[in-house]
Amino acid sequence: MSELLEQALLRYDGLPVAERFHVHARAFSAPLLAMTARTPVGAVADIGCGHGLLSALLALEDPGRTVHGVDPDPRKVAWARRALAGQPNVRIEEGTVEQMLARGASGRFDAAVVCDVLYLLPESKWSGFLSTVRGLLKPGGRLLLKEMEGDGSWKHRKALAQEWVMVSLLGRTKASGGMTVKPRAEMSRDLEAAGLTVREVVDLGQGYTTPHVLYVAEHRAS
Repeated sequence: MSELLEQALLRYDGLPVAERFHVHARAFSAPLLAMTARTPVGAVADIGCGHGLLSALLALEDPGRTVHGVDPDPRKVAWARRALAGQPNVRIEEGTVEQMLARGASGRFDAAVVCDVLYLLPESKWSGFLSTVRGLLKPGGRLLLKEMEGDGSWKHRKALAQEWVMVSLLGRTKASGGMTVKPRAEMSRDLEAAGLTVREVVDLGQGYTTPHVLYVAEHRAS
């Protein structure tokens, strides 16, 4: 385990066993360190932050980052706030990206990170969601979007089955009619259509049983 990840996980030692288990499972099933390493220094929005593990990694990796995490699940927000209460460069808020924009966050962020959120939304809402995230970014600001790839592989099928258990059976993750995943070429087109220029598409699935793909895109000024 990396020292950075160990430091972040220590923040969760005071949480109940079930919540600690969820955070540890997240730590070893998603390439959060790879996302952290590619995220610019500055003001960062963590959209769909959940328990706040990625927010913690971003804040600990470089104190030059100020991280604003937002999530619609009040239970996860409460746990994140409790775990990260002593981290001065992290703020966790209950709500949605649309509410952030409505509260005056337009053009405020140097970067936004979105990790395993888009597939939980109905596909009809993807365009609006991506455009709203773009609205949070300064011109030239970066979006780091991590999703599983819809490539038809056994990893793809396994990941969807696993998420069905988490969403429908256990209720550990909130969804609003989504569970859609796309090939990387199609996902890249969606980002471009939302006014973002795709700079890099990174395959992060090696060593995992989920086909992780990271899209690094830049706010394209109108």
